Amino acid sequence: MSTKAERTKAFIIEKTSPVFNQKGVVGTSLSDITEATGLTKGAIYGNFADKEEVALAAFEYNVDKVFSGLAEAMSHEVTAVGKLKAVTGFYREYFTADKYKYGCPMANTATECDDTHPALQAKVKGRYFKWRKGIEMILNEGIANGEFKHDLDVKAFANLMIVTIQGSIVVSKATADESFVAAPMDFLDSVIESYKQD
Repeated sequence: MSTKAERTKAFIIEKTSPVFNQKGVVGTSLSDITEATGLTKGAIYGNFADKEEVALAAFEYNVDKVFSGLAEAMSHEVTAVGKLKAVTGFYREYFTADKYKYGCPMANTATECDDTHPALQAKVKGRYFKWRKGIEMILNEGIANGEFKHDLDVKAFANLMIVTIQGSIVVSKATADESFVAAPMDFLDSVIESYKQD
């Protein structure tokens, strides 16, 4: 059973996570945090050392929410091809999903923290590498069970998938144009198909 302090900390993270994803670390003020939580400055700093510590926790919360959605989308698939296409399908719907209305927390944070917030940058880097490893595992599974050609460059394919997805989300958010997601996901599906074993 969680303690009152743990519940308060979780509450602060949950309530501030959309604020940090929308405004970033620099753009989020202490007033934004107290307004989002309804708590006093003392209550915030009684649970976190500073704003940056709240931002780190909020980032993890936001990214976990996205990856939980991806895991759910893939959970209905038994083949490697099906799992990869579930990823592209997830991002086709990402644009219109209200819970993701402030864009991708990975892309948002990567852009903001580059060279300015080493702790956040390290977390972003770790999450990108973890994501790539997950895609590589699916691709290797597909090669092992005969779904994909053996000459498939697993790392290059995983990199292509991630940068295509991230770029499409950033540009679609900036332009409010869903086609910047739809077309790249169609492209990824065609690449997946091109590497299927004959």
